[in-house]
Amino acid sequence: MSYKTILVHLDTSVRAHPRLETALQLARRFDAYLTGLYSVFEPNARAFNVMAGTAAYYEARAAMRREQAGALERLFHAELNRAGVSGEWLAPNEPADRAVPHHARCADLVIAGQDDPGDPESYIGDGFRENLILSAGRPVLLVPCTGFFPTVGQLPMIAWDGGREAARAVHDALPLLKAAGRATIVTIETKADDAPGERIAGADIAACIARHGVEVEMISSVCDTQASAGDILLSRAADLGADLVVMGGYGHARWRELVLGGATRTFLESMTVPVLMSH
Repeated sequence: MSYKTILVHLDTSVRAHPRLETALQLARRFDAYLTGLYSVFEPNARAFNVMAGTAAYYEARAAMRREQAGALERLFHAELNRAGVSGEWLAPNEPADRAVPHHARCADLVIAGQDDPGDPESYIGDGFRENLILSAGRPVLLVPCTGFFPTVGQLPMIAWDGGREAARAVHDALPLLKAAGRATIVTIETKADDAPGERIAGADIAACIARHGVEVEMISSVCDTQASAGDILLSRAADLGADLVVMGGYGHARWRELVLGGATRTFLESMTVPVLMSH
């Protein structure tokens, strides 16, 4: 297994170019075809029609977005040529929360960015990243909104809880784990853990990974509450100098509300290194 088709979500945020660099880095490593999917938040035009003086603002804003999209498309093709990577540019005329998961289903790996509260251009829609993880059916690599990442996946850390989502993430990350040749599995023991036998032990998944030629180290930690597990995992990633965290993306939709697992929400809000999540 390898990543032969990578999709990167691009927008007009400050971090779009660094995110593209990460995608190019991985496309070169795996000799993959790279799709740049441009999609940004678009307000409902009808809302401007009923507000005096705002129609002209909307048109000016739309024109600026078209200019920005054109510049980003030219940059994308120039970077493809520079990196010697094959790919294509897509700019579907539909909301991002539909367009990105739809096109993601034909990719081996999806790359998106963390929401940046300091950059309004990073806002794509309410729960965009959460919806992408839960609905794409593909592994999603989220790149933090701060920091520089010259490498991704050379020092991977696996956040293992023995659940279905974690198992999916580990197997989705195998190309990166095999390329690195090593990985650290971190397990968190909580009072809320299932009864013995209901989840796969860390030693068992370590043996499975090792059969792929990956040298595995195991670290076990204990926490009293599930809510603090995410903070412990972030701390372990920093201690290890990890440049990638692999973990399950836990959550479900309840009516119109997204309900996420504690560790999943912590990483979405506070990640310090790229995180590969699968649901």
